[in-house]
Amino acid sequence: MGNNLIDSVDARLAVRLAELRAEHGWSLDELSERSGISRSTLSRAERAEISPTAALLNRLCAVYGTTMSRLLSQVEAEPAQVMRAADQPMWQDPASGFVRRSVSPPHPGLRGELVEGRLSAGADIAYDRPPVPGLEQHIWVLDGTLQVTAQDVEHRLTAGDCLRMRVWGPTRFRCPGPKDVRYALVVVLP
Repeated sequence: MGNNLIDSVDARLAVRLAELRAEHGWSLDELSERSGISRSTLSRAERAEISPTAALLNRLCAVYGTTMSRLLSQVEAEPAQVMRAADQPMWQDPASGFVRRSVSPPHPGLRGELVEGRLSAGADIAYDRPPVPGLEQHIWVLDGTLQVTAQDVEHRLTAGDCLRMRVWGPTRFRCPGPKDVRYALVVVLP
């Protein structure tokens, strides 16, 4: 997949972030206070001058009470029943190299979503909170090794292993290597 598709998602994401803030009637300063993200970073993200990181999007989703999948699905085309592999939107976190593919067709009325995640060897992503408290996640490792920390417990998952959890607090996803990890993530809203 070319970078043009990723770049166009970033551009639409910037517009959607600005729309969400306007829908809530918040100034950049108010959103900065609520999210703990600097005003300048928020402004640059809304103007597509920077590509937001997974951690930044997670914080914004928490403030807006939505999941990352729902936010990213809002910048895609009309929902369909079948999502062809070539049409599945991908998003890349430039800071960590995390690549996220929205596998299942987005639908505003359904609570479950299927996502493919890929982390490069050595990648380490920390989320300070779930976008929605009590979010249910099923993490099924397809290739490689993934270390997931939740509620101060670290789970080391290898190919074929599946972790089910409800997310209430901070989580951390690490790929210890030596090769990249690829995993399926099922996200279910409470």
